[in-house]
Amino acid sequence: MQTFHSFFWEILSSNAYLLGSPKPLRILLPPDEAILFGKIKKKDRKPDNPKWQAWLVERTRLFAEEGKMAFDLFFPNALSLIQRSAHIRRMIAQRHPLIIVDEAQDTNGDAWKCIELLSKETTIICLADLEQQIFDYLPGIGPERIAAIQATLSPLEIDLAGENHRSPDSEIIDFAQDVLNGNIRNGPYKGVSSQSYNSKAGFFNPHRTYRMALGVLHRRIKAQTGGWAKNIAILTYYGSDAAKISAALNSDPKPVKHKLLFDENITLLAARVAAFFLEPKKPSERFADLATAVEMFRDIERSRGTAKAEGFQKWADKIRTGKIPSAAFVKELVSITDSLSSFTYSGDPAKDWNVVRNLLRGAGDPQLRQVATHLDYLVAFNRGKRIRLALAEIWEIHGRYIGAREAFNSALAQDQLLGGAEDSRGVQIMTIHKAKGKQFDGVIIVRGGRFDEKLGLMSSFVWPDDTHPFNRSRRILRVGITRAKTHTMILYPMFPTCIITSGYSL
Repeated sequence: MQTFHSFFWEILSSNAYLLGSPKPLRILLPPDEAILFGKIKKKDRKPDNPKWQAWLVERTRLFAEEGKMAFDLFFPNALSLIQRSAHIRRMIAQRHPLIIVDEAQDTNGDAWKCIELLSKETTIICLADLEQQIFDYLPGIGPERIAAIQATLSPLEIDLAGENHRSPDSEIIDFAQDVLNGNIRNGPYKGVSSQSYNSKAGFFNPHRTYRMALGVLHRRIKAQTGGWAKNIAILTYYGSDAAKISAALNSDPKPVKHKLLFDENITLLAARVAAFFLEPKKPSERFADLATAVEMFRDIERSRGTAKAEGFQKWADKIRTGKIPSAAFVKELVSITDSLSSFTYSGDPAKDWNVVRNLLRGAGDPQLRQVATHLDYLVAFNRGKRIRLALAEIWEIHGRYIGAREAFNSALAQDQLLGGAEDSRGVQIMTIHKAKGKQFDGVIIVRGGRFDEKLGLMSSFVWPDDTHPFNRSRRILRVGITRAKTHTMILYPMFPTCIITSGYSL
């Protein structure tokens, strides 16, 4: 089982030289890409913006001249190879005589064209459900994909709408369909419940709220099945909310163990700072190492698009001349770098990572403490396991963390290609979009409030720019509801109410 990116990487890593790219081909990781275009605000990343167009040209140059490929270039370049080479098509077909395309309704134009070309050489099975199309905000994804599949493949169509192997002993799918269609049942649904909380300042205790919800869900699953849940997902609408819930569960003296899945380039850049501190240092290279450390903070600011990046660069340039700037940040960074340079690590990546994190957490400078906060998020990342294994491997070889940053980059690239696939046991926190294609014994969908310029405070279940009858919002919520095998709980604030779910008796 592979993601499209992993599948295409196999093709590109061996054959991209045919497109003129130098060997070896390397992945331009998302945090590194963010450093390069961070000055362009998200709202300005549009085709009609000359600055964004200039970045797209530069991104293509990085691939053609330096062999660095951004993830957004995987699909068009894989398509170019498959279109232009009958030999590559035959090689793929020999290795994959049967290709099953899951979530086919969410394939973009380039991905679908690749499948269309391969369909002449191999057998294709598409699993598609237009009611679960939630990535239609991305270019090339829309309801026309189902029609294209039917027109191109002339497939044998099998309707599985009546099949429910995920949650057969519950009414989860019934509730999801009612939400999708706007039908209100006068009564509860088996396997579906809700729990409210007071979000008012002075009353809201995040750790207690989420911990209590987890406890209630566990007990309900035990009552339904006779056994405890092996995995539970807490689903949110925004990555920032997922991070806040993770921080809340970590905040108590008795934290709740969990894994956090979210896209956060700044966190990954902060983790690279920690990896740098683990690497052995030479006294003769002290100023070069200090300058490198400052430049890593510069990269964090570049990914944010802030003017602070220029100040960090000036400090780094001065340090390389053998002079230490008088700024408080630099002085404290020097102290931490010198302290860790002389520290004897244990060889246990988890313990040594915590040494770095705790030293940063105790810093007086807020920017250094912020790195420690981002490392807290990384501890809950699925990527943590791969990072630990990579660090343990280089320690076993060298007895030191030589090349810790390269090990980190390798672990991150692997995670990006595999789509974060890893052990799903325990509590996992993620957005509904990240939960697509996954299943759990129990699910908690967290509803909050969001501010709309025209309507004021409203339910987060209503997607921005969606209008009555809120079809897109209903599709997204349906996907979240149906991730559960046994029980789905909606955790919601007393205010604001939700126009989509307020009529149900849960």
